[in-house]
Amino acid sequence: MFPQRIGRWMLARALCQKTGIRSQSTAPAAVLDNTMQEVMDSIHEAGTFKPERVITTRQAADIKVAGMSKNILNFCANNYLGLSSHPEVIDAAKQALDEYGAGLSSARFICGTQDIHKDLEEKIALFHGREDSILYASCFDANAGLFEAMLTPEDAVLSDELNHASIIDGIRLCKAKRQRYKHMNMEDLEVQLSESMDCRMRLVVTDGVFSMDGDISPLREIVALSKKYDALVFIDECHATGFLGATGRGTEEHLGIDGSSDIINSTLGKALGGAAGGYTCGPKSLIDMLRQKSRPYLFSNSLPPPVVACASKVFDMIMRDNSLVSKVDSNTQRFRKHMKDAGFKVWGSTHPICPIMLGDASLAGRFAEEMLQRGIYVIGFSFPVVPKGLARIRVQISAAHTEAEIDQCAQTFYDVGKKLGVI
Repeated sequence: MFPQRIGRWMLARALCQKTGIRSQSTAPAAVLDNTMQEVMDSIHEAGTFKPERVITTRQAADIKVAGMSKNILNFCANNYLGLSSHPEVIDAAKQALDEYGAGLSSARFICGTQDIHKDLEEKIALFHGREDSILYASCFDANAGLFEAMLTPEDAVLSDELNHASIIDGIRLCKAKRQRYKHMNMEDLEVQLSESMDCRMRLVVTDGVFSMDGDISPLREIVALSKKYDALVFIDECHATGFLGATGRGTEEHLGIDGSSDIINSTLGKALGGAAGGYTCGPKSLIDMLRQKSRPYLFSNSLPPPVVACASKVFDMIMRDNSLVSKVDSNTQRFRKHMKDAGFKVWGSTHPICPIMLGDASLAGRFAEEMLQRGIYVIGFSFPVVPKGLARIRVQISAAHTEAEIDQCAQTFYDVGKKLGVI
């Protein structure tokens, strides 16, 4: 690596001399290069390097990976309903591209709003039973745009300690009093609610489903405590919208408490087409304010028309037919039973996120690579994505998987688990 860096530096210097461009001091660049290499070396030494495998086909249950001749079964995508490559969804995107173009080249408030954006926002609000919604480029942007615009130094935000990174980053941007309660610990939440009674407004913030663990938030208890202490409830539904609950309405429906939270953020980039985009839905007064003050909304291009059309078509499909919701649930229970019967430690209970706990980061990486060689695409998760000592393979089940594919995946886990001494 070092000789290559020297070679690049000499080439750059020669080009500057030839063109008459005066080269700036190379010392800062050398420091940056060396520092970053030290970071990369430490990542490799810890066994936590995360390679990016290249897929050469569309997202599906069955894919091709660069460098491998055979097809691979995909068990690590957020494509819960298997709709990212559905013919109706693709056709909707093509039609939108022909009619509305590739994009608006502008933010929404300038000249970046089309009728399909407004139609989708109405559809999202209807789906969730809320007054209004607002679209973002991603749910990361939705989380970045909410708290800063909504909360002031007079307010308090109480966040589960294992909330998604986008929630954590969004909360950091606001000036409210920031408090973290222990993961899904209602006793700790109540203490913190009682201690923040002097604040103008309190917002309890939780993931509906915690994506690394497959845990479902105790939303019923959170709502009860929030009512007791006059607080608002925010829920991030990225790993719930479209497939959790009898008709895919998410955590509230799953727990039988529809309409109980005040604000919902979610994504269009997982079950709802898998392209991109996110949203906030809730009271109209909040959505109106976000259109005026939310920085990611004001300073980002509007969602491309094909992306809007994909998501809109998926909402149409799942609102008229819940069979895919039932399929992902039955597939999930089948896989979880196989894995528990084999002796694996599987976290979560009913969610299609199925973390297979291995503990050691290096082991998780080797396990995932061995699975790939046997035709199953899964990913090892380790620090800093999950806490040290809690490395895992996160399996994600889709409605697109057949029962035979579920069984094949479980059998391959068993074979690799035996080989590596996990079971």
